[in-house]
Amino acid sequence: MALKRYKPTTPGRRHAELPDYSELSQVAPEKSLLRPKPKKAGRNSQGHITARWRGGGHKRQYRVIDFARGKDGIPARVMTREYDPNRSAWITLLNYADGEKRYIIAPVELPVGAVVEAGENAEVSVGNSLPLAKIPLGSTIHNLEFYPKSGGAIARSAGTSAKLIGKEADQAHVRLPSGEVRLFRLDCRATVGEVSNPDHKNVKHGSAGRMRHLGWKPEVRGTAMNPVDHPHGGGEGRGHVGGPKVSPTGKTAKGGRTRNPRKKSKALIVRHAGKGRR
Repeated sequence: MALKRYKPTTPGRRHAELPDYSELSQVAPEKSLLRPKPKKAGRNSQGHITARWRGGGHKRQYRVIDFARGKDGIPARVMTREYDPNRSAWITLLNYADGEKRYIIAPVELPVGAVVEAGENAEVSVGNSLPLAKIPLGSTIHNLEFYPKSGGAIARSAGTSAKLIGKEADQAHVRLPSGEVRLFRLDCRATVGEVSNPDHKNVKHGSAGRMRHLGWKPEVRGTAMNPVDHPHGGGEGRGHVGGPKVSPTGKTAKGGRTRNPRKKSKALIVRHAGKGRR
């Protein structure tokens, strides 16, 4: 999918490169799969800000996505390809043979009218969900489960995918979008193909107003704050930040490792992401 450029009628339009929505179905979302989504503005249950620079934005409704793909052996026809305000990828509405409708993450090469299926006996084709044991080596996959029947949690963002690179005993070697190679059980499920909207990473919103509609507020530099508000704050003039750059709570903000070294799942990591990391 290509990006759409505009005539420079305003400063915001001059550099804007936005998604071309012409490939999406011009339909309203399925009402039975919509849920209310209250605004949180980056605050937790105590009202404290835990995610900075969020707030406002257009009202949204949550689309219930079927990450588990648990309807085995029942074919479903692709009805629509739609925009979802809650994620970067497009979503697809499936109409199953028994009459039920469900949303899934849309793969790149899955046209409207195609038929998809889930289960051990499904074909290895784009949009089908199978256990890793049934997927051939070298296949591109997404919506991968951490554990069997837990629902897809890996490679769900726009344009992302993982790759099945090896199998041994009851485990599979999968290269994740970050470059990390990790072990998964062969009965974990994944969907064949790459996630839709691969040009999402190249989008240029062009104006601050568009970002406010998406729920983003202006991000204030720590050096522009007072000492009481940020470790980088204070000083005469444009003060130099002494020592490593940190977050408001003092955690290293530039390249510091955040993963707990005592995490049990560390034993499943064959190769860490990044150059030379172990």
